[in-house]
Amino acid sequence: REGAEAALEALRRKVEESSDYVGLSFAEEARAMHDGTKPARAIHGEARPEEARRLIEDGVPVAPLPFLPRRRAN
Repeated sequence: REGAEAALEALRRKVEESSDYVGLSFAEEARAMHDGTKPARAIHGEARPEEARRLIEDGVPVAPLPFLPRRRAN
């Protein structure tokens, strides 16, 4: 159990250090980057299940994270 928790914490640290937290704007930001209306960059945030499903259906590369994001200001 400790190994899994340490691995999840390491993954969280890597995601937080290498991407921008966009909060509830995740679906909008991901779609804009996919459409080319915003520059591509690594992001993480939150999306309602139906928003995530639409992104996947439209071919936007997204993946769920195995942890809840730490809340930060957008």
